[in-house]
Amino acid sequence: MSEVFMYADETGNLDYNVSGGGSKYFGIGTATFVGDHDQAVWQGHRLRLAHSRAGLAFPRGYHAKNDNYRTRKEVYDVIRAQAPRFDATFLAKENAHDSKREKGDLHLYREAWYLHFKEIAKQVTVQGDILYVVVATLGTSARKKAFEDAIREVCEDCAPSRRDVVVCTWDSSTSWGLQVADYGLWAVQRKLERGDAGFMWAVEPTLSSFSRPWG
Repeated sequence: MSEVFMYADETGNLDYNVSGGGSKYFGIGTATFVGDHDQAVWQGHRLRLAHSRAGLAFPRGYHAKNDNYRTRKEVYDVIRAQAPRFDATFLAKENAHDSKREKGDLHLYREAWYLHFKEIAKQVTVQGDILYVVVATLGTSARKKAFEDAIREVCEDCAPSRRDVVVCTWDSSTSWGLQVADYGLWAVQRKLERGDAGFMWAVEPTLSSFSRPWG
């Protein structure tokens, strides 16, 4: 029996108004560590301490979209050395059927999570494993609860046989693993939507799957 830790984040806006400035894709990405990764968590903590000593405050941790180039480079250096498994699933919103569009943003999120989780959970575990699924919280109040319920429903319905799946929904600022997932997904999204592979050097060596089921 092994413990497997899957950290999940999302990217893109949850609507289909692509022509109005919305993202072309909605994506789910995961960073997976197998077994004890206390040292990886400590390295992330030490990096924040080093930045604080240099006068750079990251009270809510790292977020690739908001961090500057130098910070990204330093975070990606640590991530590459840690080498978690990365997986990404992107849905091309302009290719969605009308029936899916009519179901709204919660359905889009659930569909992306379903298509990602049902495949990756089987690949990263074997029978008897404990799979911890740690997902970055999304939205506020009632919407937050709806998204959390969708995650748990998918995990219950699609969990591979004889795996103990534990679902956690955490603020990304509380978890180095979630910040790693954010950084991995940001690099892949930049390459996909902008052709900018500037930080793929840190992610691509352990990018195990990159799925676009809607084309």
